[in-house]
Amino acid sequence: MKLTILIILSIFLTSCNAQEKRVHKEEMISVMEETESQIGKYVTSAFEDSKGDLWFGTLSKGIAKYDGNTLKYYAQKDGLPSDRVIGVIEDANGVFWFTTGEGLSKYDGKSFTNFRVSEDDFSSNMVSTIMIDSKGVFWVGTWAGVYIFDGKEFRHFPIPNPKIETIINEDTKGWITEIEEDSNGNIWFGRDGYGACKYDRESFIHFTKKDGLHSNNITSIEFDEDGNTWFGMRIAEHDNPDHTKRSGKGGINKMTKNGIVSFSEIESFNTGVVYSIYNDDSGSMWISTTTDGVYRTDGDGFKHYDIPISIMSMVKDQKGSLWLSGAGGLYRINKNDDIINITTRGPWE
Repeated sequence: MKLTILIILSIFLTSCNAQEKRVHKEEMISVMEETESQIGKYVTSAFEDSKGDLWFGTLSKGIAKYDGNTLKYYAQKDGLPSDRVIGVIEDANGVFWFTTGEGLSKYDGKSFTNFRVSEDDFSSNMVSTIMIDSKGVFWVGTWAGVYIFDGKEFRHFPIPNPKIETIINEDTKGWITEIEEDSNGNIWFGRDGYGACKYDRESFIHFTKKDGLHSNNITSIEFDEDGNTWFGMRIAEHDNPDHTKRSGKGGINKMTKNGIVSFSEIESFNTGVVYSIYNDDSGSMWISTTTDGVYRTDGDGFKHYDIPISIMSMVKDQKGSLWLSGAGGLYRINKNDDIINITTRGPWE
């Protein structure tokens, strides 16, 4: 379980540090009371399906669904293989796929069908991400590498390791944090310790600190309207057992046709941790941080939103609101830029 504990503590501690700066001592009791009614203590993902229903993965309560009227939880007792749900996607047939701490789960609206990647390997069954590409191929990222899923069985998809000069964390070196497809059909893999990797269906191209990235610990990959690639990163030095040596570079980089770009004007983009970058398809890119809220850019500067939790996932719904899930609960930024904490009681509108 030390793999799970490592990431949970990383998210939790940075979230707590951020909130300590914003919450006065006399307000602590009311904050604790509010936390008890959050969607989840750790809300790992936010997703809107083809019908407009909202889904929220949690680390301990399964997955929550809001259908416009009712919030309902699905957990192990309902058929999920684990109450740890990292993410959800919907396939072309309207079937849902959940990435969990005990493999992959399929939900057809009535029942769950569960698939274990391996019968005896803990890390392989820790599924962190899934992506269905333009050819209909299921790419599954785990804490033990990448697998291709044919609907019944998993086939390991080996990715070569680039030469790395930085220290590799043995606990997370197989962790695939992100899988994305770009507009040209290339498949991108985010890796914890080995940077980013682009697969053009024939060969692999690696991007690491040698190429100008702040860190080899990639957490998020996203593409903007101009064809640039954005990378979110965590700080590799945070894994150092010596607490005096846990400072380093992280945050974000943007790769353009002219090279890799940094944003020195925002400290958290250089010495912070970013778990999620999101293109909302309206021309805006959203960048989360663990201690400095969320930033939005339309290509001309950044606007800051003071979200008091570490954000792990973002999605914009059909009504134009942005949903942000993370370590501490769920928030929404509406079209008027109001920041609203959404608990089990809402407000949903």
